[in-house]
Amino acid sequence: MSIKSKVVKVTSAILVGSMLIGGVTGCGSGSKAANSDTIKITNVSYDPTRELYEEYNKSFVSYYKEKTGKDVEVTQSHGGSGGQARSVVEGADADVVTLALAHDITLIEEAGLIEPGWLNEFDLDSSPYTSTIVLLVRKGNEKGINDWDDLTKDGVEVITPDPKSSGGACWNFLAAWHYADVKFGGDETKMKEFVKAIYDNVTVMDSGARGATTTFVENGQGDVLIAWENEAIATVNEYPDDYEIVSPSVSILAQPSVAVVDENAKKNGTEEVAKEYLNYLYTEEAQKIIGKNGYRPSNDTILKEFADKFDLDMNLTNINEFGGWDQAYEDFFKDGAIFDEIHQSTAE
Repeated sequence: MSIKSKVVKVTSAILVGSMLIGGVTGCGSGSKAANSDTIKITNVSYDPTRELYEEYNKSFVSYYKEKTGKDVEVTQSHGGSGGQARSVVEGADADVVTLALAHDITLIEEAGLIEPGWLNEFDLDSSPYTSTIVLLVRKGNEKGINDWDDLTKDGVEVITPDPKSSGGACWNFLAAWHYADVKFGGDETKMKEFVKAIYDNVTVMDSGARGATTTFVENGQGDVLIAWENEAIATVNEYPDDYEIVSPSVSILAQPSVAVVDENAKKNGTEEVAKEYLNYLYTEEAQKIIGKNGYRPSNDTILKEFADKFDLDMNLTNINEFGGWDQAYEDFFKDGAIFDEIHQSTAE
């Protein structure tokens, strides 16, 4: 797996790759399905899922062809999850979204493009795979980074994306916040001081998780990357002599969410294939692809098959501890909330 962005055209039946958002915007000119032998759908996703969906799309195209006799062409678009959600609200012609957190899909729902109740449309709160947040360090770990405390030390340069545009960055922030909550017994003043100390050490704050990985790995900046587990695994697989993963004592169960963009799918005549596309994520074949690409399968049996890949003993909190994503967004990430308070004081 290469962490570099890329565009790949696999066959005439499937188009996958990292695309500029302009490639999927516009009002559309009618059904994608009605007047063609090939059904075309667009999956607007978040930063690190490029490789996952490249492989998944091939499997889905074969499955759907065998089941229905119809060809499907899938276009992928990737970027920071929050930015991707806003692009759909502003006109990106997504048939489905597979984003980093539920609140980003809620924003699209509030714009009238996704019907209420989407969270219950697919199994497990429409979260077919999970991940967590880990620390990626350079081989040898010269700075002795073993837990969140070590990110506050003088001289430690931290790389993490911006929660204002990146869903992964929101998970990063909440994982660190939960550690501070445990450490200081809920003393919010001390918790803010602790998380501020981490962000005082952030030297680059990219717009998305993949950009942050590029900054750390390809550009050689920073001592530690706060990373999606799948990004960290992919980096170590590609550069085993250069990087290692540190599992912090406390992290968070990250639950990326999926949904059909109902308004667009109806307009495009792709409702049936869009639902099938997301349902297929829960099949055994797809769950194995998910595990292979460094995400945690929601199927417990298949997850155990990848036990050597994941630290399944990590102490993980979850978004319910924050009152759900809508409440977490209000408390931490809306304009003027806790992240802005901490980040603005860091910048002063």
